[in-house]
Amino acid sequence: MRLYDRQGRVRERIMTLLTRRGSGTAGDRRLIRFTYPNDIRNTAFLVWEHPDADDERFLYLPALGRVRRIAGNEKQDSFVGSDLTYEDIGGRELADYTYAFVAERATWTAPDGSTHPVWALESKAKDDDAKYPRAVSLVLKDRFIAVHADIFNKRNEREKVFDVRRLERVDGIWTVVDLAVANERGRTRTELTTTAIRYNVGLTENDFSRRQLEAGVK
Repeated sequence: MRLYDRQGRVRERIMTLLTRRGSGTAGDRRLIRFTYPNDIRNTAFLVWEHPDADDERFLYLPALGRVRRIAGNEKQDSFVGSDLTYEDIGGRELADYTYAFVAERATWTAPDGSTHPVWALESKAKDDDAKYPRAVSLVLKDRFIAVHADIFNKRNEREKVFDVRRLERVDGIWTVVDLAVANERGRTRTELTTTAIRYNVGLTENDFSRRQLEAGVK
């Protein structure tokens, strides 16, 4: 993760991400842990998704030695000072938004210059207090992946722009391995690049417990 401030200065962070696809009554699980630099090392974020209830999000701050629950009204707040939100990282509830086609026949030009058919999809938050109540996304028709989004604030100004910069097929699964989020109002930018990825490694529910959240880098 690279964070650029409005003067173009950059800070770099390294983290690991574990994800387990839910099944039955259990939703998806996610655990992110920062390993570098030292001032954020062992800071961790745990998400328990629930199909029939509100998701639970927990942030472990080693400097304070405690876990803080991220409330529902904080889900669009900045994730550890980046241009990404807790919702961006932890996933969003589809039922929290309404959806409409802006265009059913649109195209996206990839960074390599190739063009791909997409849907242009508008999503609106049902929560009147949402920090970012509206977004217009481009979704690849053949892969069902959002590759671009214009994100609007309460004044209906485009505040952030999300862009996928590289897609790769890993173990037969199309995966976003490089993305950027630019805040046009704050003139900041966050880039997130995946340097290594493995699927189907046998993770269990125990790997996403509160104990693991506080375990730290081994």
